[in-house]
Amino acid sequence: MDLEIPKENINVVLGYNRRGNSKTFFKLCFKVILGSLVHDALYFLQTYNVSFHDKSWTPSLALDLKTKKVQSGRQYIVCSVQQAAKQKVAASPLVLDDAKEPPLNLYKPREPYTAKIVSVERIVGPKAPGETCHIVIDHGGNLPYWEGQSYGVIPPGENPKKPGTPNNVRLYSIASSRYGDSFDGKTTSLCVRRAVYYDPVTGKEDPSKKGICSNFLCNSMPGDKVQITGPSGKIMLLPEGDPNATHIMIATGTGVAPYRGYLRRMFMENIPTYKFGGLAWLFLGVANVDSLLYHDEFSKYLQDYPDNFRYDLALSREQKNKNGGKMYVQDKIEEYSDEIFRLLDGGAHIYFCGLKGMMPGIQETLKRVAEERGESWEEKLKKLKKNKQWHVEVY
Repeated sequence: MDLEIPKENINVVLGYNRRGNSKTFFKLCFKVILGSLVHDALYFLQTYNVSFHDKSWTPSLALDLKTKKVQSGRQYIVCSVQQAAKQKVAASPLVLDDAKEPPLNLYKPREPYTAKIVSVERIVGPKAPGETCHIVIDHGGNLPYWEGQSYGVIPPGENPKKPGTPNNVRLYSIASSRYGDSFDGKTTSLCVRRAVYYDPVTGKEDPSKKGICSNFLCNSMPGDKVQITGPSGKIMLLPEGDPNATHIMIATGTGVAPYRGYLRRMFMENIPTYKFGGLAWLFLGVANVDSLLYHDEFSKYLQDYPDNFRYDLALSREQKNKNGGKMYVQDKIEEYSDEIFRLLDGGAHIYFCGLKGMMPGIQETLKRVAEERGESWEEKLKKLKKNKQWHVEVY
């Protein structure tokens, strides 16, 4: 007979984790495990992915995305809370799924909405070129959006090119589902890379040329106010008419933001009106392993939904393409080109998001592949656009 640890006991244990009380967490973990049969102990460890190795632990549950370092004596315990295996989260309010059209430009630059910063977390490793942050913003449910849309952010201060006027709006793709990271419809998340400038002669950073908005966001503290406009955009909306459709997602760097929202909706949230049963295939191009964004989340989907999710990486500084050069996302596309073209012919949607410099190389690769197959890429592209299968958002 299979015995399970009561869910309320698990919630109590993980509650001490979220409050940072590591000693009590450990005591309760062992109390639960030792107070159960061996089978129950294994169930606890496997279901909640709790491991004890190198004096660290990593519980896995989609309650909080913030990674904290808790000092315990001379040891540092790295705590990361993620989605439990196949345990979908009930999001609310479900009225957010009732709208037939996406919300557009609810707040404009002249009258932006004042939101608050909830958290700012660096999400790349020490060897990543540059810094990328995951930023959670509280909009109180007053600035609803759909997956694939963008928010505008107006950084504080005057426009350096137009003294006396506010700074210009900067657009950022939203990196969460409409229910936000807290699943209550009151927050949104942005994936922001800090823009800095290095003088090519001296090799030193020039603060006078740094990105105003990205540095404002990455330097923000919980409780800081932020001026928001939008939401905007229809190009990258996730088509949900066919829950069994195929979605091929191509991203470089922070271009992965909208796809994180798609995937949370597909695999993390329990939405009665949207039960995804198709294929989501993500191609992510970054410099190296330390530059990977949301890798733990995506790897969990791969583990839990192997029939519905595929995940391929292009690490330009660590992998080589078939010709011995750096591995870019277009090289991965070429590697799977026969399958990608077959899926597109079957009605798959394909998305591109990232720096605009990514598109020429991708277009050249797709054109070459099409010609090798005896097809006209120009004609194929026209057909994809006509059928609304082609989605591009670059910056």
